Amino acid sequence: MSDAKGSLVLVPNALDLGTGTEVDLRLVLPQAVIERAARLGCWVVENAKSARALLKRIDRLVPLAQPLQSLRIDELPRPRKGGTQPEKPDLAPLLAPALAGEDIGLLSEAGLPGVADPGAALVQVAHELGLPVEPMSGPCSLVLALAASGLNGQSFAFNGYLPQDPAARALRIRELDAVSRRIGQTQIAIETPYRNEVLFRTLIEHLQPGTRLSVACALTLPQQRCRTLAVSAWRAQPAGTSALGERLPAVFLWLAA
Repeated sequence: MSDAKGSLVLVPNALDLGTGTEVDLRLVLPQAVIERAARLGCWVVENAKSARALLKRIDRLVPLAQPLQSLRIDELPRPRKGGTQPEKPDLAPLLAPALAGEDIGLLSEAGLPGVADPGAALVQVAHELGLPVEPMSGPCSLVLALAASGLNGQSFAFNGYLPQDPAARALRIRELDAVSRRIGQTQIAIETPYRNEVLFRTLIEHLQPGTRLSVACALTLPQQRCRTLAVSAWRAQPAGTSALGERLPAVFLWLAA
């Protein structure tokens, strides 16, 4: 029996989940990724339903090595709420097939696993267990938005979701604007699509007029748009004007003058 361990393969996903638009996977994923995914028999995913939907799309391009219903698809456990410290789930059992020599695919809801994604915790456990980690090329909305923004790509920080409480959110925006001004660092944030407009309006209200704000929406989709303006210029836009599509994923970036 071989003692070789399987790899944890970080399989990128398309960015069209929940947008109502299904892009041709060949336009956003390298052929090598599609072929590698088609061969994998074990998966750890954020959501089993959407993972199966992606695998069906892959199967139309490269037949799966085994029937979809026979694949092992495990979901990452969601952190339990309550208490002062959320309970940290034991993720090691999810990697048992790799310890036995079988490769496992890790799949995010969108983009690259482990980047703005709970799969990072599983990657950490894989390293602790001495398993090879194999990242594969694919779309990452944060990197695509940064590249399209024209802002500082040498120094940037991803801040995830900003507070939902209006006062706390406004305070956090002003704090990040000050950090950006002090060290010349691009700040990046995201929001749930149906709250994008609220975040956008809060940003243009509380960022300094000279700060450049970039909005990248629906990246890799036919309706994608990326626009960078000074906050003063955003404020001067006609009422009702927005860089956002209806319930489409967006990335917000800003760099203080």
